[in-house]
Amino acid sequence: MKQIAILSFVLLSFFSCKDDNALEVEISKIETNVTVERFDRAFANAKATDLPNLKSTFPFLFSKRTPDSVWIGRMSDTIQNELHDATYNKFGDFKTETNEIEGLFQHLKYYNKTFAEPRVITLTNTVDYRNKLAVTDSVIVIALDNYLGREHEFYGNIPVYLTQNMEPSQIVVDLAKAYSERQIFQPKKKTLLDEMVYFGKQLYFKDKMIPFKTDAEKIGYSQEQLEFAKVNEDMIWTQFVQNEMLYDTDSSLSARFIAEAPFSKFYLELDNQTPGRLGQYIGWQIVKAYMKNNDVSLKQMLETDAVEIFNKSNYKPSK
Repeated sequence: MKQIAILSFVLLSFFSCKDDNALEVEISKIETNVTVERFDRAFANAKATDLPNLKSTFPFLFSKRTPDSVWIGRMSDTIQNELHDATYNKFGDFKTETNEIEGLFQHLKYYNKTFAEPRVITLTNTVDYRNKLAVTDSVIVIALDNYLGREHEFYGNIPVYLTQNMEPSQIVVDLAKAYSERQIFQPKKKTLLDEMVYFGKQLYFKDKMIPFKTDAEKIGYSQEQLEFAKVNEDMIWTQFVQNEMLYDTDSSLSARFIAEAPFSKFYLELDNQTPGRLGQYIGWQIVKAYMKNNDVSLKQMLETDAVEIFNKSNYKPSK
């Protein structure tokens, strides 16, 4: 019986992979048009006489409350020039990133027939790492100075657990996250379970929209951190259940297990070995189990209540 069960699992995995490959081939044929407008380069090369043309081309980037003299001053500002040099050296042709954005757009089009490609504009924002990019229906704005690589000298005063994801490879991951936030309908986030499932939805959305990225990249972990989460999934889940955290509304639980942090806080000796955001990881596994065990569309899942997803997921942690 054990051999039959193993064979069944192997066959199921084989046909599942075959179906996934066929789907990706179909999605790769979807026509999309990605043109990246390098405002960062245009501004770096501009003179005072070019400002009217820049304002005409990118009106939404220029506040009416900011006088032209401020923009002209920035053209010769030492720090601005250093930022422009750094982004140019890191993102010369932006080809790799453009190809990944195109892949994201193809998947967005497949799952949402009304999706239309927005303008994609790059700029610098003086390393405002809390605002790496912005997404609207018509425009995407990407601040490239937030993706220069974790070891960059500009990031010396930023915590390591944040600079870990200030890499070029995270641009399309952050874009997928931004698009997920526009499609997830979850009216309340009161309990730890609500938070876990919300971010589980985000991560499953990334599974579908950017399957060409690794799981570690999707969640923003190193490979070692991801392995810790996988190996200790049963222990993590046991802690949540035994300590009755799932339906607890204590806001400190979100800070301990959901928010960006150097590690998760179980108040155990192993805390320093853990990655942060382990609640997000478990939420991801719950949503995966729900989608595996229920015949629902991606859109339906994104709009389903967290408790219903959990109750119908039949989630069991890996041991």
